[in-house]
Amino acid sequence: MKTRTRLAGTAAAGAIALVGAWEGLRLTAYRDIVGVPTVCYGETRGVHLGDRHSKADCDAMLLASLRRHEAGMRRCLKRPDGIPEKSYIAFVSLTYNVGVGAFCRSTAARRLNAGDVRGACDAATWFNKAGGRKVRGLVNRRAAEHALCLEGLN
Repeated sequence: MKTRTRLAGTAAAGAIALVGAWEGLRLTAYRDIVGVPTVCYGETRGVHLGDRHSKADCDAMLLASLRRHEAGMRRCLKRPDGIPEKSYIAFVSLTYNVGVGAFCRSTAARRLNAGDVRGACDAATWFNKAGGRKVRGLVNRRAAEHALCLEGLN
């Protein structure tokens, strides 16, 4: 059975813009802040140092990865289609950044499953560390996602 997606049209454009802006584009693989080989817009799956990609490859990789992360996120949520679009995009961005497993085990996911979207938006800001240390870039990213998440509730 194919997993439904909400990442089409404006939602896809919103997710691509948000994640792309925070991840940045690097065409040659590098080690991220915790030493993981990374390329394009933060892609780590199957990446080896020295890998090179075109911007078109990276754009396609980002959309495929966003959809893969969205599918994983949806599997651990009771009513993913009940989440307002802007909040949904913020949670897809969070899931892309922290991984499906971390998102699904999070207080944010538990609060979404309890119907507390505002509380989930707040809990998402707690993902602000890399390698056990608070990282200014993650604090800023979570603040931007939080603002978008709450905007979805107004």
